[in-house]
Amino acid sequence: MSSTFGHLFRVTTFGESHGPAVGGIVDGCPAGLHLTEADLQPALDRRRPGQNRLTTPRREEDRIEILSGLQDGVTLGTPLAFLVRNQDQRPGDYVALRAAPRPSHADYTYQQKYGIRAVSGGGRASARETVSRVAAGAIAAHLLRERWGVEIVAWVDAVGPHRANVEVGSVATGAVDANDVRCPDAAAASLFIEEIDAARRDQDSVGGVVACVARNLPVGWGQPVFSKTEALLAQAMLSLPAAKGFEVGSGFAGSALRGSQHNDAYVARPDGTLGTETNRSGGVQGGITNGEPIVFRVAFKPPATIGQAQESTDFEGKAVTVEGKGRHDPCVVPRAVPIVEAMCALTLADLALRQEARRVR
Repeated sequence: MSSTFGHLFRVTTFGESHGPAVGGIVDGCPAGLHLTEADLQPALDRRRPGQNRLTTPRREEDRIEILSGLQDGVTLGTPLAFLVRNQDQRPGDYVALRAAPRPSHADYTYQQKYGIRAVSGGGRASARETVSRVAAGAIAAHLLRERWGVEIVAWVDAVGPHRANVEVGSVATGAVDANDVRCPDAAAASLFIEEIDAARRDQDSVGGVVACVARNLPVGWGQPVFSKTEALLAQAMLSLPAAKGFEVGSGFAGSALRGSQHNDAYVARPDGTLGTETNRSGGVQGGITNGEPIVFRVAFKPPATIGQAQESTDFEGKAVTVEGKGRHDPCVVPRAVPIVEAMCALTLADLALRQEARRVR
């Protein structure tokens, strides 16, 4: 199993959904960065379950404990180890599911691959695993903000058939968190909430899309040809539970345009550098950041575990009725916002350090 992400800025995560704790180790964070648990806790608070009626009722404080790598609130350049203890485990909710894989979940594939699986909550396949990503991503985001002034903001862009109308250049975290569904378009947010509430009442689930923008990046980050910026972002986002699609810039809609419509013409900036008049490239050209904001979207499927009875088959091939008993989100995208931000930060922090290492040579 691969539980490590990154090259120079690396995170290794551990823990299962209903185990005693989840956590991770960040290796490669530079020395001399002012960092405390208080810098990281807000990101975990945004991800934690039980925030409102749109999320799972599981109750977790998700308090982070930094175990190593700091002295007097300053990073030492040595591995940063952190831990988040699980407090509201209910493995008994999953006893009835031991004999049968849940439809569209990872029960069957994990069992076939390893010959064993964590029955309770899906283990590493559970979204509980993303606690570690958010903690590590908060470290990366802090580094990016302090060293390079990079700002990363994500928001819910679609739920079910409904789509928001958001001006990418002006969206800010405060506007995103102004409502429970984390969409800065108030009209769309109301539709999103209605859609999620309807799915919850029906003991069903619904999918959605998270959009993200990273601003103030310099020109030159990215490692062509196999570690292009958008390629690494795609890997990062598609590694998330329930993620099924990724697009950058104009994405799939751009395939319907002609080059004369799609090309981003260069313009001179006041500081003497070049910028682009439009940003259909999404801030990346040739796999290298071009100084414009990176803009991408991630599609998430409806959560696999639902309360409705579903006709399926057990591990022995016998017909069974499967009914989810655990506590699950009817839609993952409101809580996926800080997770998308975290994976974006981890990707960009690694690329930043790789570019710095290149300059040293």
